[in-house]
Amino acid sequence: MDSRPYLSVVIPCYNEEKNLENRVLDEVAEYLAAQKFSWQVIIVNDESTDRSRARVQEFVQTHPQFGLFDIPHGGKPAAVWAGIQQAQGEVVLLTDMDQSTPIRELSKLLPWYEQGFDTVIGSRGVAREGFSIVRKLGSFVFRYVRGLLILRNIGDTQCGFKLFRRPVLLSLFPHLEFFRRGGRSVGWQVTAYDVELLYLIGKAGYRIKEVTVDWYNRDQSDTKSHVKGEIPRYLRESAEMGQEILRVKINQWQGMYDGVYLLNNLG
Repeated sequence: MDSRPYLSVVIPCYNEEKNLENRVLDEVAEYLAAQKFSWQVIIVNDESTDRSRARVQEFVQTHPQFGLFDIPHGGKPAAVWAGIQQAQGEVVLLTDMDQSTPIRELSKLLPWYEQGFDTVIGSRGVAREGFSIVRKLGSFVFRYVRGLLILRNIGDTQCGFKLFRRPVLLSLFPHLEFFRRGGRSVGWQVTAYDVELLYLIGKAGYRIKEVTVDWYNRDQSDTKSHVKGEIPRYLRESAEMGQEILRVKINQWQGMYDGVYLLNNLG
């Protein structure tokens, strides 16, 4: 008898103490406990410098289907990849600790997976509730520029709520540029690994479905980035995202993804 869970939820954690104070893990536990399928939650601590780890550890001790996994600080893609490798489920949900997209939105994604889509991604739409005018403008510019270069048929690549058939992640994640250049970043750094991953998934021939989900900016953390102030942080993140998108496009031009189609043989 297969004892593996149907669903694995992977949550990266870097300096999330204030978000954890909002009882986000209780929300996740209460929703999943009401489901008929089996599940596990993997929280990957990316060497947080606040009290995030202690808070998660306290929660895990009374919730046996939740697990805490520690890694040396490497950035969000490294934390996500570590969680993917620990996951045992048939299907893997990647979600953010702040739960800006609440876990209940999983009910909108699963039916599409059951219809045969290998990847089902949440989309925040255009309203982006809780975003400042600066953030909304930046999001529009990012979508426009990214659409000119890559993934024209996907509206929102950056929503942190995505569902995958597990073998898709295991086969494609190691091919990301982030890992080719060392697989490590220092401090809080915005990356476009989502864009590259979705590009690789499409190139490998897997089916992607984009679904509109509820989203409201609930992120309370103020210790992820050393850059203070919304506009300076926005400018830094915009520059980082632009560099990431351009790097993916250059890799495409140079043929670095030409062999990815060979990976679509998972059965």
